[in-house]
Amino acid sequence: MRTLLLIVGIFIVLIGLIWTGQGAGIVRWPVQSFMIDQSKWMLYGGLTALGGALLIFLSRRS
Repeated sequence: MRTLLLIVGIFIVLIGLIWTGQGAGIVRWPVQSFMIDQSKWMLYGGLTALGGALLIFLSRRS
């Protein structure tokens, strides 16, 4: 169970970082993405990455 939480947590952090990068306009892939330069996706990505970090933390505690 710990390994699964760790893997899922890492995946969620990566997704959150991609969303944050797209929202900030740093990651421009895919080119036609509706998330590029939209500041709300910086918030959504940050919160998602934080949730993934929490899963990683929980996987390391148990």
